[in-house]
Amino acid sequence: MKIYGDLNSGNCLKVKWVCDRLALPYEWIPVDILKRESRTPQFLKLNGAGQVPTVEFDDGRTLAQSNAIIRYLARDDDLIPADAFAAAKMDEWLFWEQFSHEPYIAGCRFQMVYLGKPASDLDPDKIKRGYAALARMEHQLALTRFLVGDTLSLADVALLAYTRLAHEGGFHLDGYAAVRRWIGEAEKVLGLPPAH
Repeated sequence: MKIYGDLNSGNCLKVKWVCDRLALPYEWIPVDILKRESRTPQFLKLNGAGQVPTVEFDDGRTLAQSNAIIRYLARDDDLIPADAFAAAKMDEWLFWEQFSHEPYIAGCRFQMVYLGKPASDLDPDKIKRGYAALARMEHQLALTRFLVGDTLSLADVALLAYTRLAHEGGFHLDGYAAVRRWIGEAEKVLGLPPAH
């Protein structure tokens, strides 16, 4: 399969991490979103929304949206809990990540990393909502080792991508001991070097 993505994007890294964890062979095709490479007619044939990551399978089918991709790739793996309710809790976190975490944590990071803006230029409401997302994670991770119990699931993969880089968006994790513990444990389970 071919993965069209940007290694600076947490959404793209989720797909890479799942493929690496499951030893799935793939070809990584870099797409520079700042150069509008996801808006070319050729790319738009793969994904009409013009977004990365996009996966093209050997049979020509394509799939977009990071959480849909990782859910499909891991469909036969223990990254998805066998228990139906636990799997639904995992999905709850996946949906929450895209609506209540990523727009704020990743959005601020995009402003600073991609656009070079200082933290002082960030939208205060996005910062407030980002810290609210971190607080929700802190509450859960103070109760359980991972987001859905004692073992790593796709919920952790999805939320790790941008949480481990929250500092690049101006967020400080000093008051989030459970989140920091979880980042280290999830990185270890996935075989990732610590984020700097």
